[in-house]
Amino acid sequence: MELSERMTHTGKRVTDRFFRKLQKEFSDEELVELSAIIAYENFRSKFNPVFGIEANGLCHLPVVESATAAATERLH
Repeated sequence: MELSERMTHTGKRVTDRFFRKLQKEFSDEELVELSAIIAYENFRSKFNPVFGIEANGLCHLPVVESATAAATERLH
């Protein structure tokens, strides 16, 4: 979670010290994959709203559906 916060929030950085901590828990391949997924989600969260791209309904958890409905209602 901390890696995603450091990659996402402006002003936060992935320092050399923090990266060494990550290397104790993850292989280089795992760090590449994890960073790519976080970067993709950051991209998607900025790109999709420009074109009004919304969730495709694949997540059928009641709490997610109610939160999505409430957010959509506020936006429209």
